[in-house]
Amino acid sequence: MKVLGVDPGLTRCGVGVVDGVAGRPLTMVGVGVVRTPADADVARRLVLIERGIDEWLDEHRPERVAVERVFSQHNVRTVMGTAQASAVAMLCAARRGLPVALHTPSEVKAAVTGSGRADKAQVGAMVTRLLRLSAPPKPADAADALALAICHIWRAPAVNRLQQAQAQAAARRTPVPARTLKGTR
Repeated sequence: MKVLGVDPGLTRCGVGVVDGVAGRPLTMVGVGVVRTPADADVARRLVLIERGIDEWLDEHRPERVAVERVFSQHNVRTVMGTAQASAVAMLCAARRGLPVALHTPSEVKAAVTGSGRADKAQVGAMVTRLLRLSAPPKPADAADALALAICHIWRAPAVNRLQQAQAQAAARRTPVPARTLKGTR
């Protein structure tokens, strides 16, 4: 499975593509950052992020997209920019019919390092080790994007089984008419 991980942000939007399956060695396909000028208006910055993500989707053709779920912070302005960049990433994926998964920062940290409270240096070190890289990707947004993709690859089998079980349970709860009466009023 090839997954594009997106660490959303208005100034630096981390992107990373990882290929592999759970239980096997993973391969980094690409990593980078979509940057926008801090002095540009928000609408222009969102267009630049859209173009950048579209380029990554066109070039790498992932099967799925994993985006960091926006979480509440004290700085409302930062949360708004992150949420807007996140929405752009989801929109770009949806246009192509790609499934999108959202993962919280603590889920990603726990999946990659074993601790939901790991710091950026620990995440970068584990991404480096898991993908057999010579050095941690820079900036940290790029490493975080790879961590998102890794998290999704590892969690996808369990999430898929859960979704299938929920769908089966919902189907069992839906009443099915025993017969259809024709010609009666």
